[in-house]
Amino acid sequence: MTTTRPVALVTGASSGIGKTAALGLVKAGFDVVGTSRDASRTAPLDGVTFLDLDVADDASATATVAQVIERFGRIDVLVNNAGVGSIGAAEESSVAQAQAVFDINVFGVMRMVREVLPHMRARGAGRIINLSSVQGFIPAPYMAVYGASKHAIEGYSQSLDHEVRQYGIRSLLVEPAYTRTGFEANSTKPDLPLPVYAEQRQIFGRVMAEAVEHGDDPAVVAAVIVTAATDRKPRLRYTAGTLAGRASVLRRFAPAGIFDSQIRSMNKLAG
Repeated sequence: MTTTRPVALVTGASSGIGKTAALGLVKAGFDVVGTSRDASRTAPLDGVTFLDLDVADDASATATVAQVIERFGRIDVLVNNAGVGSIGAAEESSVAQAQAVFDINVFGVMRMVREVLPHMRARGAGRIINLSSVQGFIPAPYMAVYGASKHAIEGYSQSLDHEVRQYGIRSLLVEPAYTRTGFEANSTKPDLPLPVYAEQRQIFGRVMAEAVEHGDDPAVVAAVIVTAATDRKPRLRYTAGTLAGRASVLRRFAPAGIFDSQIRSMNKLAG
């Protein structure tokens, strides 16, 4: 089976931003393939074909991309949305726990990119859209492992973009702030909790819960993903939502001392 319509592959499309982005891409005229770890348990979405995918598994990434090519004959847009959060002080997470987060948030992206690039390069066109975060360009106290994974995605995406642009392919970043999803509830908790950080970690948890409650609707981020997928002249970075836009401006233009104070104030850190 082949199609003349553009094809988008969206990882982590069973809920939240991925689900809303998949539906937005359908509306924008794409044939959309969404993925989840167990597609048989995923509620159907109009216009979206679901496939099993574990981005932390090499063989799964290879098999999923092969299935998309077999069914549709092409992949025009890859949206690397699948990810996991991690909450806790840096000292409270073991290296093994950090590796598990990176295996999804960073190496999962790399696995998918490696699988789709040959097909995009053969067609001379394609877009890779990587979901980053404002915590990919600002500090993330009490989310150091998560922030490090998103900083890694920022560096990887920028470098990749320069490598593949000559083949008609772009690597783009979408940077949301707090979004009303199950992010907090689904985030890993520290496997080595320390009493010295307990009080501040609890304070941060309340800050995070309130921020998510009043955060952007996933539709705000999904609309930006669709824009990145369809812009005639795409940009490297797309902030998603008002708070993300303000954070980007603050990071670029605020004096270092003011920026540092704002980070500590936002996260209710003493001193």
